Amino acid sequence: MTIVGKRPVIQFDSVIFATDFSPASQNAGLYASAFSRHFVTNLVVAHGFILTQAALEVEAGKPRSSQQRVDLNHDLLLTAEALPAGRGTTEFILLEGDPRKAIPVLAQRRSPALVVMGTHGGGSIDRFVLGSTAEGILRHSSEPALTVGPNVTILRPGVLQIRRILYATDCSAEAAHAAPVAIALADAFSAGLDVLHVIHSSEVDHPDQFHMLQQHFYSAVEAIMPHFAEQVCESHTFVSVGQPHTEILKHIDEREIDLLILGLRRNAHLGMQNRTSRAFPIIIEAKCPIITVASGSPFQSS
Repeated sequence: MTIVGKRPVIQFDSVIFATDFSPASQNAGLYASAFSRHFVTNLVVAHGFILTQAALEVEAGKPRSSQQRVDLNHDLLLTAEALPAGRGTTEFILLEGDPRKAIPVLAQRRSPALVVMGTHGGGSIDRFVLGSTAEGILRHSSEPALTVGPNVTILRPGVLQIRRILYATDCSAEAAHAAPVAIALADAFSAGLDVLHVIHSSEVDHPDQFHMLQQHFYSAVEAIMPHFAEQVCESHTFVSVGQPHTEILKHIDEREIDLLILGLRRNAHLGMQNRTSRAFPIIIEAKCPIITVASGSPFQSS
């Protein structure tokens, strides 16, 4: 992101659509194409895979491709042909290796890039023991990601309407890095911007305390927003009490939010492995796509 005059401008070279060819990926592909066209970028359709034992035996020491590799290349070609890019011809890349690591490496090579992916969320065993591929990519990627959950309405081809954006923040200095991104995206889509902070219900003992905390956090939200915000977009600040997960989803429904922005930050004790633990449940349940921005992302540096 750069500052042109007094306006922040989103700039990225490529949209990387990470697909596993599942129904959950189809809607994400439509969003990837729409974002690529809106920002006039390259579009890359990518799939990470690990060779099966049978495929390994076919390819071992031989200059030939296994049927697995042939089939995946064919599926990638068909997917790429169905998704127009904003600039040039849609590329497709087959990545051998764990997609949770291969996709972030590709995105870093194409930096600044936006990774787009869909997720079905998985059941409790998949989500909490094995971890989903989408969450794994979020954990490893330094590039911003647009994740399309199972409750997001199917995007009509050629129609991308982002009328209101929600930036949810805990008002920490570490999480504030996503604020300029939210403002720049609101400007890019000529959208309104809601800024929401949720006071955890355990912090409020009586109504008078809520009013005091509410005023404190109104000031805190204003402090983390860049000075150029009011010159770029129409914004509204909200402070509510409850469980952050519940309140964010409630705000999305009540205010008809089209895009949610969340900042992912490093935890000095837990590293990057648990940075998505709070964000991912929201991604799974939200009725709008979500852009997550890691601290230090080139997407948000000026």
